[in-house]
This record gives sequence, structure tokens and C-alpha cells, in this order.
Amino acid sequence: MENKKCTKCGSVEFTDATDYMPVKPNKMSLKGSNKIYTFCLNCGEVDSIRIENVTIFKK
Repeated sequence: MENKKCTKCGSVEFTDATDYMPVKPNKMSLKGSNKIYTFCLNCGEVDSIRIENVTIFKK
């Protein structure tokens, strides 16, 4: 992880995790992509949320 500081508690320990439900272009789509959360290990404040594979959303 890059050097960053939690805006809530000041900790510098962060990790990444994924959600169990992928983001899909529409409700009928079979393809999806994981959401990746970066959050503080001390207080749980979420620093960022990003989509792992954005190419499935491009037309």
C-alpha cells in the first residue's frame, strides 16, 4: 500500500477486501466485476471503492 493516513483516526495501516456481490452492467447480465474496498485496519473507515474490471462496462 502507498503511504496514506486515515482521515478519521490517523492510522497508516490499510488493507483491500472485496464484496461478495459483483457489480453488473445490468440486472440481466451474467458478467460482473468485483468491488475492491480499501479501508483502515484500525477503525474501518473506507478510503476508496473501485471496480476491478471496468472493461465489461465499456460498449
